[in-house]
Amino acid sequence: MHESNLLMKQSTYPAATDVPDSDAQPLQVKWLQPEDAAVCARWDAFVRACPQATFFHRAGWQRIIRDVFNHTTHFLYAERAGGIEAVLPLAQVKSWLFGNSLVSLPFAVYGGVAASNAAAAERLEIEAQVLARRLGVEHLELRNVQQRHPDWPMQDLYVSFRKEIVPEVEANMLAIPRKQRAMVRKGIKNGLSSHIDSTVDRFFALYADNVHRHGTPAMPKRYFAELQKVFGADCEVMSVQDESGRVLSSVLSFYFRDEVLPYYAGDDVLARDMAANDFKYWELMRRACERGVRVFDYGRSKQGTGSYSFKKNWGFEPQPLFYEYCLYKRDAIPQNNPSNAKYRFFIEAWRRMPIGLANRIGPLLVRNLG
Repeated sequence: MHESNLLMKQSTYPAATDVPDSDAQPLQVKWLQPEDAAVCARWDAFVRACPQATFFHRAGWQRIIRDVFNHTTHFLYAERAGGIEAVLPLAQVKSWLFGNSLVSLPFAVYGGVAASNAAAAERLEIEAQVLARRLGVEHLELRNVQQRHPDWPMQDLYVSFRKEIVPEVEANMLAIPRKQRAMVRKGIKNGLSSHIDSTVDRFFALYADNVHRHGTPAMPKRYFAELQKVFGADCEVMSVQDESGRVLSSVLSFYFRDEVLPYYAGDDVLARDMAANDFKYWELMRRACERGVRVFDYGRSKQGTGSYSFKKNWGFEPQPLFYEYCLYKRDAIPQNNPSNAKYRFFIEAWRRMPIGLANRIGPLLVRNLG
């Protein structure tokens, strides 16, 4: 298997005894300040080198979550003798809808601590629990890829889908199961083409319409523009259009080390008949292959949903995610997702709302979802 490690194991830290003596070189916990460019650069250098880290551990998320959603951020790092040994990005989400929580990380599928050794990981997790109690939150949520605390309550609703991209483009095409491959070839036969967009304009129009049809509020357009601004070339929009130039489907993806993560997507109502969605993800995979990317991360899906089935049809196997909780002022883990039956009325009402009104109200609500 490729060195990027498709399972992204977070539990394989060196033992605490493998690190320098804590009396000679004490481990210090510090708070990242987004205006401190030098420390942010050191943070990101650690994230790039740490096997347990993900794109969502990057320092730039602190500025985005603070400035776009107005959440208080607490990006913790453990340092010894001038070297960072662990990071834990946290944000407090105070919601009149869903309560008060401390999360690593809101709007991210992966989170939790990323560390080079067990002592530093444990130190930050303890600090997070102290912080959670001091802030008076109802719960602390760590969105781990691998289970770290079997004794903590866990949300097992979500899975991730990751698969290796082999170096030959045609081999990746042939690796797609036959029925799904036929849909990709249908898109090609329909004369569809893919294009890299310099702005989020075409993407956002499709995305906002798509989530409205599904009955959920859209992220603000400013959020996607900030993603491009903060992450630069590592945040890319690719749109698919037909021979007349009409845009049918679009995806905003993140690039991290040797991985591509299609993260937000939207499509026109005609996309299904034209096989534009299937073509879109193939084109993203093809382009990633040609630039040397080796892992396609299809992201998170809820078990039993259409998204879950779609990704399995591509030959991806689900891998469980371990969202672990410390509960302080509640008896059970929250179920703040569209699968919860108590939100059914809201979803149906949102679908019937004029999209212009939905796009104005949506940003006021979506910040609470995290």
